[in-house]
Amino acid sequence: MATPPEAVTGFITQHPAHATTDPRSAKAPPLVTASLIFTGSTGLALDCNRFNDRVWRPALRTAGVETGRHNGMHALRHFYASVLLDAGESVKALSECLGHHDPGFTLRTYTHLMPSSETRTRAAVDGVFQGEEPAGDGPEARSGL
Repeated sequence: MATPPEAVTGFITQHPAHATTDPRSAKAPPLVTASLIFTGSTGLALDCNRFNDRVWRPALRTAGVETGRHNGMHALRHFYASVLLDAGESVKALSECLGHHDPGFTLRTYTHLMPSSETRTRAAVDGVFQGEEPAGDGPEARSGL
């Protein structure tokens, strides 16, 4: 079985992203164009209400799962955000992935999903004092500690 990154890469290789412009942005420029992996039959972004009604809820009913807002497409969006935050993704990057114009909105919406940083904070400070290189994509330069 392919690991998740390989599965996603394989899917994107077989089904390349489609660049599409949000038709609503034509009324209020600037035009907003995005590369979408999943699109409707017209090549535009999926309409979440239509997808919920025609695909998602029937699949839930077939699986014997109760339908409702708590497990609709919007819940999948929150799941996606929580997975990225748990993996250590930055709020700024998550904001871009979700299409939010303001990372502050993303932070206010998802802050309750962010793991406690106490352990990471202690580990980062301990690492500096033990001479370890910082992990991730943070500042490369060290202050004179």
